[in-house]
Amino acid sequence: MQQVYGLLFEAYGEQHWWPGETPFEIIVGAVLTQNTAWVNVEKAIANLKSAHRLTLDALIGLDNDALAELIRPSGYFNIKARRLKSLCEFLHAGGGVSAFDRVPIAVLRKDLLGVHGVGRETADDILLYAYNRPVFVIDAYTRRIFSRLGLARGDEDYEVLRQGFEQALGPNVEQFSEYHGLIVRHAKDFCSKKPRCSGCCLAEICEFK
Repeated sequence: MQQVYGLLFEAYGEQHWWPGETPFEIIVGAVLTQNTAWVNVEKAIANLKSAHRLTLDALIGLDNDALAELIRPSGYFNIKARRLKSLCEFLHAGGGVSAFDRVPIAVLRKDLLGVHGVGRETADDILLYAYNRPVFVIDAYTRRIFSRLGLARGDEDYEVLRQGFEQALGPNVEQFSEYHGLIVRHAKDFCSKKPRCSGCCLAEICEFK
């Protein structure tokens, strides 16, 4: 795992991932990015900013139809509006975004997973990027790249892969954040569904043929 990280970092450098000016913007982005490309998330977030609605209180004050219209570019906007409202209500009931800063990882993760529309990847995005907790995020890109490298089957349970990365790397928020960003970058530039192997920085250690 460390070797792959080193090769990716050497090839791409710092990715400064996750994009977001505040923890709340990161939390919103974690929901909006479900089943869509990040470019669409950026459009939806820009709409929220233009409407002065990118705060916890402002989003709670919106009805679902108005929120859905603002986040329309992200796709599945009616579903995501309900999910965002549920997450905002959870945060508000707990005292606001910063009130969760000192909640233990296991407790906060369990509570997030109890919110409508928050799955394991979304919860871990929030934990790592909004709350700076050492939780490794597993996504489809991670499964694709590491199965091709021969370091994973690709169909393991989410928790098996997450714990495998965390044990191999040790708890390191900065590295986890950077690693996930590098995985996203590499999947887009080279290791797409139809891979472009020529020039790939991982070619020498890759088992995919």
